Amino acid sequence: MARKKKKKEARFGELDAYLFGQATHYEIYEKMGAHLDVKDGKKGVWFTVWAPNAQGVSVVGDFNGWEDDANPMEKVAEMGVYEVFIPGVKEGALYKYCIEARDGRRLYKADPYGFWAEKRPGTASRVAEIGGFKWTDETWMTARREFSPKTSPLAIYEVHPGSWKKHPWSEENPEGFYDYKYFARSLAEYVKDMGYTHVELMGIAEHPLDASWGYQVTGYYAPTSRYGTPKEFKYLVNYLHRNKIGVILDWVPAHFPKDAQGLAEFDGEAVYEHADPRQGEHPDWGTKIFNYGRPEVKNFLLANALYWVEQYHVDGLRVDAVASMLYLDYGRQEGQWIPNKYGGKENLEAIEFFKHLNSLVTGRNKGAMMIAEESTAWPKVTGSVEEDGLGFTLKWNMGWMHDFLEYMKLDPYFRKYNHNKMTFAMTYAFSENYILVLSHDEVVHLKCSMINKMPGYPDDKFENLKAGYSFMMGHPGKKLLFMGQDFGQLREWSEERELDWFLLEDKRHEHLQAYVRDLLALYRKYPALQSDTGYECFSWINANDGDRSIFSFVRWSPTGKNNLLFVINFTPVDRPDYRVGVPKRKQYRLILDSRSLKYGGSHEVPEVYRAVKKECDGQPFSIGYELPAYGAAVFRF
Repeated sequence: MARKKKKKEARFGELDAYLFGQATHYEIYEKMGAHLDVKDGKKGVWFTVWAPNAQGVSVVGDFNGWEDDANPMEKVAEMGVYEVFIPGVKEGALYKYCIEARDGRRLYKADPYGFWAEKRPGTASRVAEIGGFKWTDETWMTARREFSPKTSPLAIYEVHPGSWKKHPWSEENPEGFYDYKYFARSLAEYVKDMGYTHVELMGIAEHPLDASWGYQVTGYYAPTSRYGTPKEFKYLVNYLHRNKIGVILDWVPAHFPKDAQGLAEFDGEAVYEHADPRQGEHPDWGTKIFNYGRPEVKNFLLANALYWVEQYHVDGLRVDAVASMLYLDYGRQEGQWIPNKYGGKENLEAIEFFKHLNSLVTGRNKGAMMIAEESTAWPKVTGSVEEDGLGFTLKWNMGWMHDFLEYMKLDPYFRKYNHNKMTFAMTYAFSENYILVLSHDEVVHLKCSMINKMPGYPDDKFENLKAGYSFMMGHPGKKLLFMGQDFGQLREWSEERELDWFLLEDKRHEHLQAYVRDLLALYRKYPALQSDTGYECFSWINANDGDRSIFSFVRWSPTGKNNLLFVINFTPVDRPDYRVGVPKRKQYRLILDSRSLKYGGSHEVPEVYRAVKKECDGQPFSIGYELPAYGAAVFRF
């Protein structure tokens, strides 16, 4: 009787295959990819990859001379999972998968689950150990559990690490990039000084093209090697947390590029994308679209979101291009898309994916944020999944951003005809949990920097921007501002150069920065500005003063104490006899004045104003205040 051939020990087992096929293997990255291990007493690396249409797969790398047939992999699951243990391979080794397609082609692919990548222009993956880092951010992680999108402060500084600041040119570092550790210390110092609560980092997942800003990802599990190693990226997050600064990452599950080493036609056929280009390609972007209905692909993305939050302690993911995922006809003409089974344009698989994603990430990680960059009127983006919402924590308020910028760009004479642009957002301000955003997208591609969007002579531009930022800080919604815009960067942003920090030698830029710093201090100090609970936290004093382009409103504190009155003048006309209605016969203490000496102005006025019984703006009481041109004032009562 012939002896049965003993099956080789498989690291990827039947349970792994079952869970992966159900899209519920939430730590699939612990099995897929390259993992340092010991087998039969020998140190080496397990390599595991999913290539369902392959005829065969091998590992090639600098440890085997990149020979195609040196280390063939064994198929260990019918779904197309291959693995092999290679002794002697060490951390830092370069590798790819050599995949033999059904048509006989040999493809050389980076690892979809690779934890580290070769620095571009190289395209290989690197072996990395993601464990073994000693976290010391317990205080932050415990406090994070109390985060509420309705009442917690959230003022985000959006940063592109490669162009925030650079070292002077040197042969060792010709691009001038700060490494993760140096960047951590420099960024923390600046963010603490300014008073932001969180940073949002662009371009962290590995990407081949700098000009994509990180929005065309080839290494979803790999912090970009431009700035260092995975452990060094953990150092950055840990350091920021130790300094009470939260970390949000851009995350791009909407599409991926066609680069030869990437996910596109991974084993010679559509694996991660739809095979039909009407579903699987973005005609405008030239990229591939994930197949959200395929369990293994959905699992890849679900586990990736958890990976950043749980392995790297990030506090939230800003999900890019959500609208492009929700609508089957996004960016397409008639005949270029396939309706859903009901004949509609809604992407039912993407909707289910979002509900699963957001429930999973926020359910397992209390206080972590899922933030939607969504530009349409899709209902209940931040609504609960139980009530048929998508389950996001927060949504970018693109409508507010568009109206606000259109108004701010106008010559002040024409603002009176566009007054509703600044008031309209209050009609829907609490329909979602919103973030007010002035992001990188608004200061590129000939859109001008924030300061150069403003009308008038240079001095006018600075006063306009102070008024605009005051309105933004007073308006309900969390806040996001892109780097450089807090000190009046003149040039549009480019990923190729650092910000123009030398501008701070000019007093006008220094004064603008000081003003934004004090606005952020107000935001962090007063619960009235942090409360986005509903119309009980906001009321207009006068929303209809279009002829003078003046807005006045109150932000109400949840405790009834330290309420704030905002008065903002968007014309270059002084109003020395200005009177504003107030709801209570109290003292009104001026706590911020945009035209004060501190910010380069010449406005010296009393600190305390007593309300008198004199009807104004429909209120029983009022105060008289010398409101200067482009003046913004905040009173506490």
